[in-house]
Amino acid sequence: MSVVSLAAAPHDAAEKAWLKVLSVYRVPSVTRSVYELIVTLVPFVFFWTAAWASLHFGYWIGLLLIVPAAGFLLRLFMLQHDCGHGSFFGRRLWDDWTGRVIGILTLTPYDYWRRAHAAHHASAGNLNQRGVGDITTLTVAEYEALSSRGRFGYRLYRHPLVMFGIGPAFLFLFKQRLPFGMMRAGALPWVSTMATNAAVAAIALVLIWAIGILPFLIVHLPIVLLAGSAGVWLFYVQHQFEDTYWSRPPDWTFPFAAMHSASYYDLPAPLRWMTGNIGMHHIHHLSSKVPSYRLPEVLRDYPELANFGRISLRDSLGCIKLILWDEKTQKLVSLKATEGLR
Repeated sequence: MSVVSLAAAPHDAAEKAWLKVLSVYRVPSVTRSVYELIVTLVPFVFFWTAAWASLHFGYWIGLLLIVPAAGFLLRLFMLQHDCGHGSFFGRRLWDDWTGRVIGILTLTPYDYWRRAHAAHHASAGNLNQRGVGDITTLTVAEYEALSSRGRFGYRLYRHPLVMFGIGPAFLFLFKQRLPFGMMRAGALPWVSTMATNAAVAAIALVLIWAIGILPFLIVHLPIVLLAGSAGVWLFYVQHQFEDTYWSRPPDWTFPFAAMHSASYYDLPAPLRWMTGNIGMHHIHHLSSKVPSYRLPEVLRDYPELANFGRISLRDSLGCIKLILWDEKTQKLVSLKATEGLR
């Protein structure tokens, strides 16, 4: 396929043109989707079982197998993510039921999550529509208008130990057990959440009966927490980077915000595969119907897309300190940087 350059197009026109370009990649392959499901689910079950067996036979070193098990659980969530966008099989019924079943393993009620995530996609980069399915981000002016207690609360929320430790544990173990934020959004979020809870409880009880409560907790809890923390980290760096984009209507438009508010997290090949290519997030936000396994195909055919919002693994570590959006410089900045401007 020939490579086209749209960099010289006017504001927003280039992003709309890219939408057309990406439309040809929106067709999934049922065979490939089934393959991706098998090569993710089977290793997850294997490593989970091997970690339990090592504990059962007294080989504590075998608990290191929890790490790859968590990696494959994270990858299962990425497949659930594709299902939520209707891009995994390309057939809504297949995608929805596959997503619901995976949601039992990831502790994520599918229909509840899908609504919140759709709101995130529809409003990414819009300063007037924050708070649903995203990480709370204040502007410099909003932070400075807070009371001392409010500032402390925001800094605590954005602290790495809370953001990537306590936060994911609370989210996956407790918050997603009720459809918070959608209490009045109809029956579906409730049905999805309660059905997921019932299925999770049933499977947990069977495993506890079969192997005992302590082995179950020693194996499964760290897997869930590791996968959850990794998932939150990925979501964080996909939008919380220095050159991200935020604005207010009428300046905000979907195509431009989709392309520029999300990063291209350029990971090493093994991590790229394990995370379901979700690091190519700017492409995903612009055209969420492109299956995750076709995202590398897009970059192969249009390498110039790798120049949008690119951050490396090393770069991403510096994103932790960026917690405020500076509307003057149009950058995400650290608290220390704002203090230097006063």
